[in-house]
Amino acid sequence: MTDYVIIVAGGKGLRMGSDIPKQFLPVGGKPVLMRTLERFREYSPTLQIILVLPKAQQDYWRQLCQQYQFPLPVEEGVRGGSYLLADGGETRFHSVQNGLALIPDDAEGVVGVHDGVRPFPSIEVIRNCYETAREKKAVIPVIPVVETVRQLEGATSFTVPRDDYRLVQTPQCFDIQLLKAANRQPYNDGFTDDASVVEAYGFDITLVEGNRENIKITTPYDLKIAEALIA
Repeated sequence: MTDYVIIVAGGKGLRMGSDIPKQFLPVGGKPVLMRTLERFREYSPTLQIILVLPKAQQDYWRQLCQQYQFPLPVEEGVRGGSYLLADGGETRFHSVQNGLALIPDDAEGVVGVHDGVRPFPSIEVIRNCYETAREKKAVIPVIPVVETVRQLEGATSFTVPRDDYRLVQTPQCFDIQLLKAANRQPYNDGFTDDASVVEAYGFDITLVEGNRENIKITTPYDLKIAEALIA
């Protein structure tokens, strides 16, 4: 039995106002994506990592790996590679499909799907997601909503009980065969994350506690928070 993680990194940096895709921006002197991969390698040296990158960004990633003396992906003629590389797709759904294609069809175990620009999931949260998924099959980390929430309805709005809502993080962990089957469904716009894909397939999702530091770095403000977390 082998566990996997598919790390999806397809950002373009538009909200960053940068020409450099957000996953390649440095945080604490190292590209965000490298910190993300290191966190999962820290969780488990034997975890099979699959990195999904747009094909147009892969040469730049290899250049960064050489610049920062970071392991290159496993490729023909490359020594010391410790993870696989898959091409990004049109949407996140299709990118995850491409990552899943590198997992054998008869594989048993748990596969996580994680945002490449979330470098701070705690090891405890990662472990809890994987271990809970061995029994529950579909697990996502969440955190409570701490601010007042209002729902829009036409030109009006009203307060809703925030205790009824949770903010969703990654890694989202699933039985490998379940996620493979769910990803054979036709794509629809309601697939906003992997849990929504599995849910549409008819399987219930189990929630576990996430960690608030596990932010998704998408704006310049997020970068400042990330620098503070590292400091």
